[in-house]
Amino acid sequence: MAKKPKKAPAPEAEGEEGAAPAGGARKKLIVIGAALLLAAGGGGGFLLMRSRAAHAEKPAPEQKLPVAFMDVREMTMNLMPEPGQTQPRFVRLKVALEVRDSKVVTEIQPLMPRVEDTFQGFVRELRVGDFEAAGGTYRLREELLRRVNVAVYPAKVDAVLFKDFTIQ
Repeated sequence: MAKKPKKAPAPEAEGEEGAAPAGGARKKLIVIGAALLLAAGGGGGFLLMRSRAAHAEKPAPEQKLPVAFMDVREMTMNLMPEPGQTQPRFVRLKVALEVRDSKVVTEIQPLMPRVEDTFQGFVRELRVGDFEAAGGTYRLREELLRRVNVAVYPAKVDAVLFKDFTIQ
């Protein structure tokens, strides 16, 4: 009889031990499944983003239009004198206008006297100190671009490029 009570608790112990591994295995399967699901989602997202980036890069070279450049005649202009300055100072500018294509060049060509007048009216009001300050030529370029776009509206100039810039 002593053997029978020992056998009875043994199956219960095995059942409890058997239940613990089955529950632990289930938890492990859930964790592994969740990890696989996250990895698959991350990989899919990566591939999707990569394909979108590849599609976004392809149209850019196809849409690139050739640029055209227009030369503005060389201009020599006197500058405003600095306080106490007796010697006149001059600036010589040779500028090119960057536009999107040759169609815009044909629109702007008849308006070149207006563009040159705009340049001269603005530059004659400047002093030598305006060019010596940090970023002086950058500010000059930006202001000339703004004034040119006002003068040639509805056409649009993309950039003003200095070919020659001399202060005497």
